[in-house]
Amino acid sequence: MTKYDDASWHYGGDFPEGIPEKNGATHTGMFLNWCVANDLVSEELKEDSEDEIEKLIRREITGADFVIDALDGKFSEYDLNDLGNAFAKDYYVDETDFVNKFSSFATDYINIFDSVAEESDFEYETFYHIEDTYENYDLMKQIIDHRFVEWKEYKNLR
Repeated sequence: MTKYDDASWHYGGDFPEGIPEKNGATHTGMFLNWCVANDLVSEELKEDSEDEIEKLIRREITGADFVIDALDGKFSEYDLNDLGNAFAKDYYVDETDFVNKFSSFATDYINIFDSVAEESDFEYETFYHIEDTYENYDLMKQIIDHRFVEWKEYKNLR
């Protein structure tokens, strides 16, 4: 089984003091929220987390809330369908041929929020200080949408 991410990998290590552990799942939550919105999640996840997915779709919870509460902080291949896993294995995972040619999710995540912060004459202290908001998700969503189109062309999918 491929485990793509685990919030405990983040808050269990060199995690900044004074911010919620949930912030270790903000980036994962944004990606998984996008996967839900694009119907790239597994049937098992849909069945097991039906109520939480509905709350996510209605924006009553964030993606990080979903990852922490519904998935116990873990994001794995079991959470995605075949197309979702194919995309995640090329884009969410670092050091793939696709990433080398285009970009990785983590790099895009850092770059978009560093750019936004710079425009406001601000700098995020760490990766984990990026706010878990729908405003930020909507920014990241645009980047993932773009990468997904690039990825489908790269894989000759239509």
